[in-house]
Amino acid sequence: MTSQATGPQRRNLLSLLDLTDDQVRHLVRRGAEFAGGSPADPSVADAVVGIYFRKTSTRTRTSFSAAALRLGARIISYGPADLQENTGETPEDTALVLSGMLDCLVARTAGSDRELRTLAAHPSMSVINAMSETEHPTQGLADCTMLLRQFESLEGLRVLYAGEGNSTATALALSLSRFPGVRLTLRTPSGYGVDPGILAAAQAHAKENGGEVLERHDMEELPEDLHAVYTARWQTTGSSKPDPDWRSDFEPFRVDDEVLTATGARVFMHDLPAHRGEEVTAEVLDGPVSIAFAQAHNKLFGAMAALEWSLGGGEQR
Repeated sequence: MTSQATGPQRRNLLSLLDLTDDQVRHLVRRGAEFAGGSPADPSVADAVVGIYFRKTSTRTRTSFSAAALRLGARIISYGPADLQENTGETPEDTALVLSGMLDCLVARTAGSDRELRTLAAHPSMSVINAMSETEHPTQGLADCTMLLRQFESLEGLRVLYAGEGNSTATALALSLSRFPGVRLTLRTPSGYGVDPGILAAAQAHAKENGGEVLERHDMEELPEDLHAVYTARWQTTGSSKPDPDWRSDFEPFRVDDEVLTATGARVFMHDLPAHRGEEVTAEVLDGPVSIAFAQAHNKLFGAMAALEWSLGGGEQR
């Protein structure tokens, strides 16, 4: 069994901002290798992985649970009311206890990003962010893996994201910007854009890699000859919007056949769950260029890469 005292170095995956270009590229490539049947690093076998979700999840929770089992790890699953944080125990004390028993904790909490960093304060246990208020890093990595599998290379990729500048959009910008010559266009409703600081970081990464990340708040003059059009549900899981009339701001950003025709997109992507008739029409989601459900299945391979890396396996970068 893996020993926390003498085992491999643990690595946290809390934000894509913490990773180098080489680390992002490794994780994306490793996901594609797992999809192709590559064996896992044997050093991660028998690790104990906690799966802690305080918010609903179908794809992310299942993908990490299945990934851990496929890697030969053991899992302990916690529901939203299972830990003593519900009775007032501090995140610091929770982290101190769990780090003495778990090798890795995959966490989707209802708290801030700061809570995840508190949980990750102990080097004996790695922590993977399974979606926070601001970022969904493993979604971005898995989506890049899906695009790599689809197009065999991410260099020079042209992608349009339409919809709210939520944690998925953030992760997409922070991951795609690490690859050479990628051009990502974000079209978000006014007042619902990507966080300016995160956008600036993604733009800086893109510039270093000869690419570009642009954001506009309309759906006019859409870019053409795209590899992919991507959208996400308008109402992010567990969130709400203060403006009761927010839907009217989002209506122009619906992805329909007209958007696909205008952009010439080869594939349509969606992180799911989808609301047909809101962010995307049924004709697009269930149509011939949609890879949304293959994209969901692909999250298994992204989770395997994230777990292997966080448990100290794979390339030592």
